[in-house]
Amino acid sequence: GLAEHLQERRQDGAAEASAREEQEMEKSRPLWDNPLQFVFACISYAVGLGNVWRFPYLCQMYGGGGFLIPYVIMLIVEGMPLLYLELAVGQRMRQGSIGAWKIISPYLCGVGIASVVVSFFLSMYYNVINAWAFWYLFHSFQDPLPWATCPLNSNRTGYEEECEKTSSTQYFWYRQTLNISPSLEASGAVQWEQALCLTLAWLVVYLCILRGTESTGKVVYVTASLPYCVLIIYLIRGLTLHGAVNGLIYMFTPKLEQLSNPKTWISAATQIFFSLGLGFGSLIAFASYNEPSNNCERHAIIVSLINSATSIFASIVTFSIYGFKATFNYESCINKVILLLMNAFDLEEGSLTADNLSEMKDYLMATHPQEYAQLLPQLKNCSLEAELDTAVQGTGLAFIVYSEAIKNMEVSQLYSVLYFVMLLMLGIGSMLGNTAAILTPLTDSKLIATRFPKEVISGIVCFINCIIGLIFTMEAGNYWFDIFNDYAATLSLLLIVLVETIAVCYIYGLRRFEKDLHTMIGHKPNWYWKVMWAFASPLLIISLFIFYLTDYILTGTLQYQAWDATQGQLVTKDYPSYALAVIGLLVASSTMCIPLGALVTFIRKRLKREGVSTIA
Repeated sequence: GLAEHLQERRQDGAAEASAREEQEMEKSRPLWDNPLQFVFACISYAVGLGNVWRFPYLCQMYGGGGFLIPYVIMLIVEGMPLLYLELAVGQRMRQGSIGAWKIISPYLCGVGIASVVVSFFLSMYYNVINAWAFWYLFHSFQDPLPWATCPLNSNRTGYEEECEKTSSTQYFWYRQTLNISPSLEASGAVQWEQALCLTLAWLVVYLCILRGTESTGKVVYVTASLPYCVLIIYLIRGLTLHGAVNGLIYMFTPKLEQLSNPKTWISAATQIFFSLGLGFGSLIAFASYNEPSNNCERHAIIVSLINSATSIFASIVTFSIYGFKATFNYESCINKVILLLMNAFDLEEGSLTADNLSEMKDYLMATHPQEYAQLLPQLKNCSLEAELDTAVQGTGLAFIVYSEAIKNMEVSQLYSVLYFVMLLMLGIGSMLGNTAAILTPLTDSKLIATRFPKEVISGIVCFINCIIGLIFTMEAGNYWFDIFNDYAATLSLLLIVLVETIAVCYIYGLRRFEKDLHTMIGHKPNWYWKVMWAFASPLLIISLFIFYLTDYILTGTLQYQAWDATQGQLVTKDYPSYALAVIGLLVASSTMCIPLGALVTFIRKRLKREGVSTIA
């Protein structure tokens, strides 16, 4: 009897204390100036580099315009419902990811910790992209652009051998920017220029997050809107480029046979999932600074539609640039073949053109078989379709393909500056969300917040990330970047969001969540949201999770692309054993937070119960 009485007293006292704490936090919690500022923050975070460099690649790989069918379906089934769920949880619980899931159930504290760990990993390597963008931006003021031509060798008798074997843009990226090593094992030294650019990138991020929503709220207006201004300028310029139409025809021609390929649907679901930034805790953190009556349903629809529309808009810009680049390369190839044939067979000026090239080839082969046979190894097979089929994503698209197209434009310096400013805005916008996901749970913690001011906490987080990020500025840094990019988040995020949806629907309770939404936005969610949350979205995430697991298992030995300077191209190599161990740790360190958090909570509760029974 005494034990029960003591336990009841303790529970009542704890409930009163937590209610008081919640009221205090409610008063002290900073808010967005207005709902528009919150929408801009979400757009700035969600609309990132993935919209510009991954979506066009997926269109290219999986059926051009046909890829939009699975993409729109996945947006409806997965994107909007899960975005709405995260925004609603953050707004209702008024806490960062750790606190929000702890309120839903103490056993779910590991979900929030897992989100913070994944966001920490992402911040470590993601800001390196901003460092590269700064590097290219600083070099954009040179005339001619440094990646426009190959540099001369040390004797000044010809071009650098490595550059001659590849292209000037690839040489500038792999040798002058990354100074890349031939393999992961040859780690090399830290590149001081890249280290300085990374320090600058972190300094900019720190200044943007210095005073929390107070400073972030002002910055998001710029980081969200400026990329659209640059994309519009690029669209106008892109559509006027010679050959742009070829790229747009290639993009919008649907290859419907790709709809029967399961990888098309998997890629569409994954793109929606990652481009909205689900599971990182950033959206929960942003929503926690909302007024309790904010219409998060409307904002979830607006943000997800703008995000997807941006992906399609960026693809139109990218494919117009692709078309220009492919046409330029194709015509250059044709001109080289014409020049070679005219010199070899002493043909008259103007007798050989692009229109009659194939007929003339047949004629020369028939009339001069021996000479033509000797010349054949030098004659390239020029194909516009093959040029357009060259699929590139990620850093390859952002820093090689785009810079190759820019160097052939008129007023190339202007377009280069605009492009890399846009990349910086997209990158910094995403970094504001990533750092918010880490900082909000830390500033919510009374233990930390009472000891250190917000500026100091932000500074410590940025400094730690910057120091660890120096790994990515080493000669083998790009290989480590690929490891983090490929393995730090994929499986972890799928597991985090799966647990989130199950927690809201089946632990917190869908009816209870409905009442909360009714209190916040004035009406209950309709059947569409409830069906998606309770059944469709979890099933889809489980399918994705199984796909990725089987894909990793069936792949066998994991491999990476290494730069071979002697050949001037990328070669495939197996990851060394220590790299595989790091990959395992990256996946385990975040996913294991969820069961470990539940286990620690269970042990604590058990020890408390035993302590009470001992007193009794």
